[in-house]
Amino acid sequence: MTKVPAKQLARKDLLCTKAFIGGEWVSASKTFDVKNPATGELLSTLPDCGSAETEAAIAAAVAPQKLWAKKTAKERSAVLKKWVALIDKHKDDLALILTWENGKPIAESLGEIASGMGYIEWFAEEAKRAYGDVIHGHLPDKRLMVILQPVGITAAITPWNFPHSMISRKAGPALAAGCAQIVKPPAQTPLSALAMAKLAEEAGLPKGLFSIVTSSRARDVGTVLTTDPRVAKFSFTGSTEVGKLLMAQCAGTVKKISLELGGNAPFLVFDDADLDAAVTGAMASKFRNAGQTCVCANRFIVQRSVAKQFAEKLKSAMEKMVVGNGADDGVTTGPLIDAPSVEKVEALVKDATAKGAKVALGGNKHKLGGFYFEPTLLTNMTPDMLIATNEIFGPVAAIFEFDKDEEAIAMANSTRYGLASYFYARDLSRVFNVAESIESGMVGVNTGMLTTEVAPFGGVKESGLGREGGWQGLREYVEEKYICLSI
Repeated sequence: MTKVPAKQLARKDLLCTKAFIGGEWVSASKTFDVKNPATGELLSTLPDCGSAETEAAIAAAVAPQKLWAKKTAKERSAVLKKWVALIDKHKDDLALILTWENGKPIAESLGEIASGMGYIEWFAEEAKRAYGDVIHGHLPDKRLMVILQPVGITAAITPWNFPHSMISRKAGPALAAGCAQIVKPPAQTPLSALAMAKLAEEAGLPKGLFSIVTSSRARDVGTVLTTDPRVAKFSFTGSTEVGKLLMAQCAGTVKKISLELGGNAPFLVFDDADLDAAVTGAMASKFRNAGQTCVCANRFIVQRSVAKQFAEKLKSAMEKMVVGNGADDGVTTGPLIDAPSVEKVEALVKDATAKGAKVALGGNKHKLGGFYFEPTLLTNMTPDMLIATNEIFGPVAAIFEFDKDEEAIAMANSTRYGLASYFYARDLSRVFNVAESIESGMVGVNTGMLTTEVAPFGGVKESGLGREGGWQGLREYVEEKYICLSI
């Protein structure tokens, strides 16, 4: 069932109404609705799959995965490149679907589609460079080799904030390496995943190799994906709390896992920074997807001598933000994904102001109503406020102040998370000291954007395990086999 006018799409069939399991478009006895967070309009009614459908997807992947693994890397690469070409051909439709279900502006959606294509294309090429090793023998009659082989069937649970690129970053390396993949997309944003599956099918991806299990029952589907012994690798992007539960479930079959979990990214501004550049970076880092990204700047930690000036410049930039429906021209910031997200952001702001924070801009639900929240700037922040330790996931910038470099580093590291961090400075010795001292898997120096397919994406501490992107990303989907040959 589809209510949003599909005539806005060049290809109406990309807005799907069925799940894609074992190479077939299937229904289920139960359904759930997908709605536009900007308008509340019904987008599609989808099968609410459960354990049985998930098990069917796994069973359907067994035989095709073995055949796919026997193909050469070049053959697999050719299919993936056809997939990329089809995504590129239909990127406008894919971006519109993404904006409908997620709320982000069209320009951001197009950027996400481009990022996703970059990941699939990168891994299509990287598969041909999955080199092993030849090792000098430890005895005269021994020859030692290490080869890389696909792990087998893989599973992924992806988040709603990047419904296209998060699948690309998992399916790209899995399929390139010779694996099958079963994806459980979020109930809020499953339509991008299904559109990708339709194009993958057209690109010639073998039947059963790539399944999309749509469901509002995450626990039912997740339990099967994490406990079935036929699934060799499990990947999850989402909250730390859920990630820990899934990690524990994977332990029963000792699966290979990768987890990209919560963040509490610090954004440090030192007194020698180019403040205009820092504000540009802050806007890119903080407000992309209305602040709903795992690598968003969560705490602005600014040297006291430049804090007031930085806050004024940031406020001026924030005042130019245009909040509204992401499908409308000129909109820079869309809604939050749902009502609980709005309530969380509102609670964090109220906690901060109750403890002494000053509201320099915004601070309330937006006059548009619904799931919109005003771009908000808070100053006079202190460590006892919930924002200091909790991921905001909304359009709120909170400024903390420091005096000495050591204090800034300590503040940046005073969190159980360690996904991304950012800082602006020009002194070379300071740059190296801070970059090496901050406890995070990724550091942006004089930039607010650091995600790229050619580099490893991932965190430390309770922000996760494993890496996506770079040559490291392919290694997450292969096993190293050591061969000792006696001659």
